[in-house]
Amino acid sequence: MNIEVKAVHFTLGNETREYLDKKIARIRNAENMIVDLLFTLTKEKDFAAEALVNFRWGVSIHQSEHDFELNPAIDKLMDKLIANISKEKEKVKEKRQ
Repeated sequence: MNIEVKAVHFTLGNETREYLDKKIARIRNAENMIVDLLFTLTKEKDFAAEALVNFRWGVSIHQSEHDFELNPAIDKLMDKLIANISKEKEKVKEKRQ
Protein backbone atom coordinates (compact mmCIF):
# COMPACT_ATOMS: atom_id res chain seq x y z
CA MET A 1 0.00 0.00 0.00
CA ASN A 2 1.42 3.32 -1.12
CA ILE A 3 0.60 6.15 1.32
CA GLU A 4 1.10 9.78 0.36
CA VAL A 5 0.29 12.77 2.57
CA LYS A 6 0.30 16.29 1.17
CA ALA A 7 -0.17 19.51 3.19
CA VAL A 8 -1.36 22.61 1.32
CA HIS A 9 -0.95 26.16 2.73
CA PHE A 10 0.66 24.95 5.95
CA THR A 11 3.48 22.75 7.23
CA LEU A 12 2.46 19.35 8.55
CA GLY A 13 3.98 18.82 12.00
CA ASN A 14 5.41 15.55 13.30
CA GLU A 15 2.64 15.20 15.89
CA THR A 16 -0.06 15.53 13.24
CA ARG A 17 1.70 13.05 10.95
CA GLU A 18 1.99 10.54 13.82
CA TYR A 19 -1.69 11.09 14.64
CA LEU A 20 -2.63 10.40 11.00
CA ASP A 21 -0.39 7.32 10.89
CA LYS A 22 -2.13 6.00 14.02
CA LYS A 23 -5.50 6.46 12.30
CA ILE A 24 -4.23 4.80 9.11
CA ALA A 25 -3.20 1.78 11.20
CA ARG A 26 -6.94 1.13 11.74
CA ILE A 27 -7.28 0.08 8.07
CA ARG A 28 -4.29 -2.27 7.98
CA ASN A 29 -6.64 -5.23 7.61
CA ALA A 30 -7.51 -3.95 4.12
CA GLU A 31 -4.02 -3.00 3.02
CA ASN A 32 -3.70 -5.99 0.67
CA MET A 33 -6.70 -4.62 -1.29
CA ILE A 34 -5.53 -0.99 -1.46
CA VAL A 35 -2.94 0.14 -3.99
CA ASP A 36 -2.79 3.88 -3.16
CA LEU A 37 -3.96 5.91 -0.19
CA LEU A 38 -3.54 9.62 -0.92
CA PHE A 39 -4.27 12.33 1.67
CA THR A 40 -4.47 16.06 1.01
CA LEU A 41 -4.76 18.33 4.04
CA THR A 42 -5.57 21.96 3.19
CA LYS A 43 -5.81 25.04 5.37
CA GLU A 44 -8.04 27.87 4.18
CA LYS A 45 -10.52 29.45 6.59
CA ASP A 46 -10.89 25.98 8.06
CA PHE A 47 -9.14 22.69 7.51
CA ALA A 48 -10.10 20.33 4.71
CA ALA A 49 -9.01 16.71 4.85
CA GLU A 50 -9.40 14.69 1.64
CA ALA A 51 -8.53 11.09 0.88
CA LEU A 52 -8.40 9.10 -2.32
CA VAL A 53 -8.28 5.30 -2.08
CA ASN A 54 -7.43 3.23 -5.15
CA PHE A 55 -8.27 -0.47 -4.94
CA ARG A 56 -6.57 -3.31 -6.85
CA TRP A 57 -9.67 -3.95 -8.97
CA GLY A 58 -9.83 -0.36 -10.30
CA VAL A 59 -12.40 1.18 -7.96
CA SER A 60 -11.58 4.53 -6.35
CA ILE A 61 -13.15 6.15 -3.30
CA HIS A 62 -12.87 9.89 -2.70
CA GLN A 63 -13.85 11.28 0.69
CA SER A 64 -13.52 14.76 2.20
CA GLU A 65 -14.25 16.47 5.50
CA HIS A 66 -14.01 20.03 6.83
CA ASP A 67 -13.50 21.32 10.38
CA PHE A 68 -12.00 24.31 12.15
CA GLU A 69 -9.39 22.02 13.74
CA LEU A 70 -7.22 19.55 11.84
CA ASN A 71 -7.44 16.51 14.13
CA PRO A 72 -11.26 16.43 14.27
CA ALA A 73 -11.30 16.73 10.46
CA ILE A 74 -8.93 13.74 10.26
CA ASP A 75 -11.13 11.80 12.72
CA LYS A 76 -14.29 12.41 10.70
CA LEU A 77 -12.50 11.58 7.45
CA MET A 78 -11.07 8.32 8.75
CA ASP A 79 -14.42 7.21 10.21
CA LYS A 80 -16.11 7.70 6.84
CA LEU A 81 -13.18 6.15 4.98
CA ILE A 82 -13.17 3.03 7.15
CA ALA A 83 -16.91 2.61 6.61
CA ASN A 84 -16.52 2.96 2.84
CA ILE A 85 -13.56 0.58 2.70
CA SER A 86 -15.53 -2.03 4.67
CA LYS A 87 -18.48 -1.57 2.34
CA GLU A 88 -16.27 -2.05 -0.74
CA LYS A 89 -14.67 -5.11 0.88
CA GLU A 90 -18.12 -6.65 1.43
CA LYS A 91 -19.09 -5.99 -2.20
CA VAL A 92 -16.02 -7.89 -3.38
CA LYS A 93 -16.75 -10.79 -1.02
CA GLU A 94 -20.33 -11.01 -2.33
CA LYS A 95 -19.15 -11.10 -5.95
CA ARG A 96 -16.75 -13.97 -5.21
CA GLN A 97 -19.49 -16.16 -3.73
